Amino acid sequence: MSFTVAIVGRPNVGKSTLFNRLVGKKLALVDDTPGVTRDRRPGDARLIDLKFRIIDTAGLEEAAPETLQGRMRAQTEAAIDEADLSLFVVDAKMGLTPVDQALADMLRRKGKPVVLVANKSEARGSDGGFYDSFTLGLGEPTAISAEHGQGMLDLRDAIVAAIGEERAYPEEDEAVTDVDLREEAAAEGLEKDDDYEPEYDETKPLRVAIVGRPNAGKSTLINRFLGEDRLLTGPEAGITRDSISVEWDWKGRTIKMFDTAGMRRKAKVQEKLEKLSVADGLRAIRFAETVVIVFDATIPFEKQDLQIVDLVLREGRAAVLAFNKWDLIEDPQAVLAELREKTERLLPQARGIRAVPVSGQTGRGLDKLMQSVIETDRTWNRRISTAKLNRWLDAQQTQHPPPAVSGRRLKLKYMTQVKARPPGFMISCTRPDALPESYIRYLTNGLRNDFNLPGVPIRIHFKAADNPFASKAKKRR
Repeated sequence: MSFTVAIVGRPNVGKSTLFNRLVGKKLALVDDTPGVTRDRRPGDARLIDLKFRIIDTAGLEEAAPETLQGRMRAQTEAAIDEADLSLFVVDAKMGLTPVDQALADMLRRKGKPVVLVANKSEARGSDGGFYDSFTLGLGEPTAISAEHGQGMLDLRDAIVAAIGEERAYPEEDEAVTDVDLREEAAAEGLEKDDDYEPEYDETKPLRVAIVGRPNAGKSTLINRFLGEDRLLTGPEAGITRDSISVEWDWKGRTIKMFDTAGMRRKAKVQEKLEKLSVADGLRAIRFAETVVIVFDATIPFEKQDLQIVDLVLREGRAAVLAFNKWDLIEDPQAVLAELREKTERLLPQARGIRAVPVSGQTGRGLDKLMQSVIETDRTWNRRISTAKLNRWLDAQQTQHPPPAVSGRRLKLKYMTQVKARPPGFMISCTRPDALPESYIRYLTNGLRNDFNLPGVPIRIHFKAADNPFASKAKKRR
C-alpha cells in the first residue's frame, strides 16, 4: 500500500462504520454503544481509485494512563504515530464537544496531515455541527455519511490533497506473477498414482487463531510473540472484543495470528455486543487453519474449556492446547503430570493432542508452542496414499473382522483419502448404515495410531459398494 491512514475521534462518532465502508467488508464490530472498538485494527482500503492501508482505532478520551481508557488512548496514539495521515471524525449531528477540541490540539502537536471528516451529515439538523467544526482550525471539513456511503468522492479528493498526488498514486512496476498449481498437480497425481503423497509446504503462510475463556491471557501471549504491546491487555476480563489479526515471521515463515474475544458459557452471554464478539471469534476459528486454545493453568479444564475444544474440533480445525500463566505454578512437575492425565481422559475425541505449558508474561515455552502448531498443521494437511490405506484396511479386518449383523457379515472393500484439512476418508462397504459405532471408533483410533495423526479430527465416510448386477436385475423386471 502507498500510505497509511488512521481513523481517530471520540467514541461513537462512526469510526468503525467508516472503516467497514472503506475496506468493503464488515470487519469491525459496530453497535450504538460507545467504546465498542478497543484495539487498533488494520485493513486494506479502497476509495474510488485510491488504495491505502487504514487503521481503525478506539475512541479517544481523557483518562489516567493506568485505566482501561488510558491504555486504549495509548493504542490510538501509537496508530497515529504509525500512520502518514489521520482522518479526524466528528459527529455533525451532535456537534462539537470539549473532547473534540482537545483531540484537535493533540493532532496539531503531532505535526502530521489531518483530514477533518464531519460524519452523519445526512441527518436533519447536521448543518450546525458541520459549520461548528471549522472552529477546530484543521481546515475545511468533509461532509460524509459513512453508513449510507455519501460524500466518498469528496473524501477521496481531501485525502489526495492532504497526502499529495505523488504519494497517493505511486507508479507501480508490473510484476510477473506465477500461478501456483501445486494443489492441482497433487490432485492429478493422487488420481494417477495410488502411492502419491504430496509433501508439506514449509513456506506457505499459516493462519492461527487464539481462543479461550475471558482473562486466560490470549492478548498477552500474542504481544509476547510480537515483542511489543500491540494488543490491549490488563487485569480486566473481556477487554478484547474484535478479532484482531497481526502478522509476524517465525523462523522465516509468515504467521497470521488472530486474537479473539473470550468465550463464556452461552447461558451467560446476554448482551448484544458480547454476542457479536463471540460470533466474530467463531468466524476467526473457521478462517484459521490451526487454533491454539489457551487454558488458565491455575484453573484448567473448566467445562467451558472442554466445550471450546469440542467446538474447534467439530469445525475441523487443527488444535493445540496452551496452558498459560505457568509462571504462577508452584510445583510444575506434579501439575504437568496431572494436566497430561486430564487431557487424555477428558478429551478422548482428540487423542494425542499437543499441549504446551507457556507464560505470556515471561515468554517461557513460546518456541515450543509454535513448533507444536507447525507439527499439528503438518498432520492436518497429511495425505496418505490409497495403496497404503487399502493394505492397512486389510490388516485391520484380519486382526478384528467387522461384526455380523442379522446373520450376514459386513465387508469393507476399498478405502481412499478424499480430502485433507482435516484428513477425510471414504470406505466402500456393504450396508454402511449397519456398521456399529464401536467399529468406527476402532478404525479411527487405528488410523490415528498407525499413520501418526495425533490431535486432529479424523472423518470417515462409508459408502455402499456398487452392485454390478443391479442393472441386469432391472432388465428382468
